[in-house]
Amino acid sequence: MTNARTTLPTGNAPTALDVDDPFRGDVAAAVPLAGWSQVSTVLDRARAASRAFRASSVRERIALCERAIVAMEANTDAIAKDISRMMGKPFKQAQGEVRGMAGRARYMMSVAEASLADVVLPPQTNFERRIVKEPLGVVVDLPAWNYPLLTAVNSIIPAVLAGNAVIVKHSPRTPLCGEHFAGAFRDAGAPENLVQALSCDHAITARMVGDKRVDHVVFTGSIFGGHRIQEASAKHFVNLTLELGGNDAAYVAPDCDFQNTVDNIVDGAIYNAGQSCCAVERVYVHRSVYDKFVQASEALVRAYVIGDPMDEKTTLGPIAQPAHITELEDFIADARAQRARVIVGGNRTSVDGQGRFFEATLIADVPQEAKLMQSESFGPILAVSPVDSEDEAIAKMNDSRVGLTASVWTQDPDRASRFARGLEAGTVYMNRCDSVDPALPWSGVKDSGRGFSLSHLAFDQLTRPKSLHFRLRF
Repeated sequence: MTNARTTLPTGNAPTALDVDDPFRGDVAAAVPLAGWSQVSTVLDRARAASRAFRASSVRERIALCERAIVAMEANTDAIAKDISRMMGKPFKQAQGEVRGMAGRARYMMSVAEASLADVVLPPQTNFERRIVKEPLGVVVDLPAWNYPLLTAVNSIIPAVLAGNAVIVKHSPRTPLCGEHFAGAFRDAGAPENLVQALSCDHAITARMVGDKRVDHVVFTGSIFGGHRIQEASAKHFVNLTLELGGNDAAYVAPDCDFQNTVDNIVDGAIYNAGQSCCAVERVYVHRSVYDKFVQASEALVRAYVIGDPMDEKTTLGPIAQPAHITELEDFIADARAQRARVIVGGNRTSVDGQGRFFEATLIADVPQEAKLMQSESFGPILAVSPVDSEDEAIAKMNDSRVGLTASVWTQDPDRASRFARGLEAGTVYMNRCDSVDPALPWSGVKDSGRGFSLSHLAFDQLTRPKSLHFRLRF
């Protein structure tokens, strides 16, 4: 998520964080910022909690996580309101994120016992051999603001299921979401300090990442931020999972299910104001259906309703970060300078003088050299370009420094398989996009990150294997 970062106040070290409401402009959340002494205490407490919790059974951990998720579900409207106020997601969509978070958590619970079981090797005469999956200890989770529950739950629940203690340092755009997770575990009767939340500035966060009391760091955010986390951790051998940006491409084949393809791609580009690492950002359409695709997309893009996130009629919320509107304008100006056609939108706007909005935008004939095709815009912009062959489509889809997801829209599974073999992406979809299935690992290639989350494989990131090699008798 190359633009998923917030700038803290400069000058003297800040002692508090004020988060503005991107629609109303007032203060949506005010939280104290922890200094190093407080963070050090949190680390000590997490270390002690992890040592005690590792003796718990997987079934006990599953029951604890279920109680925590039930507690969050009971608080759905309050959590959703906080999300809407802090980052602008329409309230109904924020309620949906609570539901999605719970479903994702429960899937990880459902596979935890089998995934964390000892691996017993075939017997040998007089020997017992097995691989035990031990907790790492203290996991620091640094989630992003754009999907503040989903980016957090990907690590918090699996980490606890694996027997770890967790410190949640949420994005400075959405700090209350970390508090919601920590509070839910307290309400669920978790051991003291098992899941803690704190807010601190970038310098203190970097110091925490580099502390030897931390065993694993999960960061979801920008490529820039990922490099800073890697640098901060370089002096000791901490495990890192970096879930970074995307500039996700789609190919529309002549044989696609046309209207469903248009509906899904437009939604995959504009939902959440395009503020998603796996949003569709660039679409390569076979020339035989290109004009038809642009025309059909235009009607859908024009239908988005900008407004108060708390209004149920609103389908496009404001842009979360204050500086990002100017960045989006720069993307559009660069494309226009290269003779791309803005079909719909392309401008900043407001509603009765309120809110930092960017119009839902459709831009056609975008050349491959344009910034929109080379960098993550992280906004409600759908860039479209014609191609004449599958080989051309694959080459242009791969022409990116990132590789998170890609989608192929066709009724031919063989075509989708050919693309899947050729595309440099962590996930390749056929006839869907902008979606995370918790049964599959979430990963990227190139600058989209390192490591992965979700699926039964996620537990391998949050445990260390210990080999037991027992000679039973002499």
